Amino acid sequence: MFSFNKLVTFTTILAASSAAFATPANVKKRAALDVFAPPITAPVEGDVWVVGQQRNVTWDTSNAPTQITNPIGQIILRKGEETTNILLASCFNILIGSIEVTVPEVVDGDDYALVLFGDSGNFSPDFTITSSA
Repeated sequence: MFSFNKLVTFTTILAASSAAFATPANVKKRAALDVFAPPITAPVEGDVWVVGQQRNVTWDTSNAPTQITNPIGQIILRKGEETTNILLASCFNILIGSIEVTVPEVVDGDDYALVLFGDSGNFSPDFTITSSA
């Protein structure tokens, strides 16, 4: 029969050997991934977009980290305090810095903004969308 001391010793050795086998010898450290929220540079406050026009949305990528958690972007329209379900662009690389969108048919207003999603959602300044030039 095992004595208590032998049982403790056996259990300790078993636990240590299990831990040694569970950890690979060549563990590579993963590169840290960073959240990237590039500021939108266009549209700017006071811009007027006309329904049906093609407009460029731009953002600053100069401070992009080398490893981004989500490099796939999308742009959604915001009206007032509410993000709409109007998707203006999707499935683009957030590092391209600009993309052309078509101004959607919406109610005229001066409280529209864009939300640029990738890692994080960031808003443009408010601008106007109108149905006539």
